[in-house]
Amino acid sequence: MLNSQIDSSLIARFTAITGAQHAVTEPSDIAPHLSEPRGLYKGESPLVLKPADTQEVSAILRLANETGTPVVPQGGNTGLVGGQSPRPGQGEIVISLARLNAIRSLDLVGQTMVAEAGVVLANAQQAASDAGLLFPLSLGSEGSCQIGGNLSSNAGGTAVLAYGNMRQLCLGLEVVLPNGEIWHGLRALKKDNTGYDLRDLFIGAEGTLGIITAAVLKLFPTPSGHETIYAGVDSPDAALKLFRLAQDYCGPSLTGFELMPRIGIDFTTRHIEGVRDPLGEPHPWYALIDISSGQSQDAARAMLEGLYVAADEQGLIRDAAAAETEAQRQAFWTLRESMSWAQKPEGGSIKHDVSVPVARVPEFLTKADAAVLKAMPDARIVAFGHMGDGNIHYNISQPVGADTGAFLSRWKEMNEIVHAIVLALDGSISAEHGIGQLKRDELAAIRSPVEMAMMKQIKQAFDPKGIMNPGKVVAG
Repeated sequence: MLNSQIDSSLIARFTAITGAQHAVTEPSDIAPHLSEPRGLYKGESPLVLKPADTQEVSAILRLANETGTPVVPQGGNTGLVGGQSPRPGQGEIVISLARLNAIRSLDLVGQTMVAEAGVVLANAQQAASDAGLLFPLSLGSEGSCQIGGNLSSNAGGTAVLAYGNMRQLCLGLEVVLPNGEIWHGLRALKKDNTGYDLRDLFIGAEGTLGIITAAVLKLFPTPSGHETIYAGVDSPDAALKLFRLAQDYCGPSLTGFELMPRIGIDFTTRHIEGVRDPLGEPHPWYALIDISSGQSQDAARAMLEGLYVAADEQGLIRDAAAAETEAQRQAFWTLRESMSWAQKPEGGSIKHDVSVPVARVPEFLTKADAAVLKAMPDARIVAFGHMGDGNIHYNISQPVGADTGAFLSRWKEMNEIVHAIVLALDGSISAEHGIGQLKRDELAAIRSPVEMAMMKQIKQAFDPKGIMNPGKVVAG
């Protein structure tokens, strides 16, 4: 039985673990930990703990397990499905991993890094870069999201096409289990067939099985050459043909292929300071293509030029701009990465983070657009994302002049419309954001009884008292 009433004596016991200066009880100081970026969830918590190390995390969970106190692990608080948010009225305490922010080691020969859970993603990228290597995970929130959260949500980002998501970028973990025991799994091995792969149970589990406190991350050689092209295209079908052509010309050097609609470009250039459209004329759709060569800048340029000539001959590109400097390349990516936030000034936005087989992306967009506009004729559809891996952020902005509350009240209806099409195309209703609170009930409705039973059995085995991030991913 979970303890939903945390009295002052129990707060004092938890506070003694971290020290009073790292135990937050003042409501105004707790407040930033209670809301998430979209404002969908407003939680409550009597206490935020900020442990200094794995041993303090262990002590916190040992006490929580003993007293039945529910806990919510929290990293950079950038998650978009409420997985990091405490629930109202449940007495859940928040465990912030922000102070576990050390790069413990960096192996240049093995090309690995041991990073603690609270390391900000951008800092991990910089540490790798300072050592002449690359940590390729890249997200719009990389300046604030943390490695532990990236692992707990199995983050993807813009480079999955070439490097994979966090599951592929992690070799080993250190995890504190719900009873306070520590699993020392920081093995930097690329081959290890000694029983069940425990690491993969915790990656993507959203803090429901334990708390990741450190990880062995895979690093890569820094590309010698880099080219980025921003191209206007007629349609998603033309973009898909361009993607296939890019695969032929670039092979493994194709590291990113993003799809963006004109309305997304309009929103971004309108609302994000310093962002502009690199092309002089508007086009219906855009592809942002990244090429990285391990050989040389000349090799990357040769691939780009070959791709452009072939695409132009086949009529796949209406116009294009190649980044001539690193600043231009970053500007291209800022245009893409700002697209989510640029929708907020336009009013309410109903979000979908879905994936379908890459070859079916145009079919999905056609069918989803028709179904959504039938239900809401004035809706403004902003569908964009990682075409190279089939992950589309299918967002619906409210009609111009509409009442935001009335529009957002149709969130579930719009989700059902879009997700039905996704599932009919053998896709997923959560490509990279996770399940959290937002999609928990829907997960139970679409997964088979066998799958749900296995997930619940795993949860019960690791967390029999149900203290770890309750109400997220699986219920009960």
